[in-house]
Amino acid sequence: MSLTLWQSRFENWLHASWPQDDKAHDIAHLRRVWQSAQRIMQGTNADPLVVMTACYFHDVVNLPKNHPQRHLASSKAAVETRRILNEDFPDFPVELHNAVAHAVQAHSFSAGIKPETLEARIVQDADRLESLGAIGLARVFYTSGALGRALFDSEDPLGRDRQLDDTSWTLDHFQKKLLRLPDTMQTAEGKRLARHNVAFLVTYMAKLCAELQGDLVSLDESVLRDFTPALGEY
Repeated sequence: MSLTLWQSRFENWLHASWPQDDKAHDIAHLRRVWQSAQRIMQGTNADPLVVMTACYFHDVVNLPKNHPQRHLASSKAAVETRRILNEDFPDFPVELHNAVAHAVQAHSFSAGIKPETLEARIVQDADRLESLGAIGLARVFYTSGALGRALFDSEDPLGRDRQLDDTSWTLDHFQKKLLRLPDTMQTAEGKRLARHNVAFLVTYMAKLCAELQGDLVSLDESVLRDFTPALGEY
């Protein structure tokens, strides 16, 4: 069976059986993760069916960011993915179940599970790219809004004179996690794409800080100076 047909079947199942109110983790997100994964795995010997299946089911159990069991969500998703493949896709190759389940379980940042296969590394990188660039910017503010978190501390947006706290200030999440993601990438292409998209977030931070100082047309050069050099470390 072709990948295109499997993809269509997976999306039809998700539309019918996966009620999802979180628009940062909807079917469009799953489709984008698969799109990024295809780019990352070009020229590799990764099994595309394993990668695609894990991309489409990695969030089948999705707990809110502030849920006490958030770190267990990917393990629960791996178990649920096995059940779905067994019960709803009995013609899916059984010998691929373990590889798919591992890629699903290892994708999560909060779980801290090391990806042991090429397919798992690709899925993890593809999912993390969704947190960067323009899409990542939209998703982080959408998620923080849903959690009722403030956008930023207007008096000290970058937390230079206070402790960073991304449970209170959305912008703090950039330094707490997003700017660090390139260092966690498992593949060369994933790392390259992450670096590029982190640079966009740094530019956004510089624009925001300039606007907070009343400058609506420039970038805060101190932000570019302080954060852009760090990209070279990744």
